[in-house]
Amino acid sequence: MIDHLGFPVSDYERAKAFYSKALAPLGYSLIMEVTQEQTGHDAAAGFGADGKPDFWIGGEGALNKPVHVAIAAKDRATVDAFYKAATAAGGRDNGAPGIRPHYHANYYGAFVLDPDGHNIEAVCHAPE
Repeated sequence: MIDHLGFPVSDYERAKAFYSKALAPLGYSLIMEVTQEQTGHDAAAGFGADGKPDFWIGGEGALNKPVHVAIAAKDRATVDAFYKAATAAGGRDNGAPGIRPHYHANYYGAFVLDPDGHNIEAVCHAPE
């Protein structure tokens, strides 16, 4: 089981603002930040739910290739809300909310590219 994940972003403040808005419908918020002085390198922001940061971004600079992160949503309406919030926050459409039957019959997901081109997904596996 993964405890947390993190990846670098090219513009830390821009990415922090994007994720604060985009992840809110999924119940995620900014839980903590660590400063450059605390880490000995670049600042990092940890987002999560219920007080546990498990989704981290860091100001180390952009990656050569984008990452894909999928966050579980409690229902399809939450997937829709994520997509709306993420695109309103400046994310680019990479797959509108809908069934992805090539994964399985109830796979309902939405994909948005963040400001660095990372593919961020919200997914619900439950039937309607």
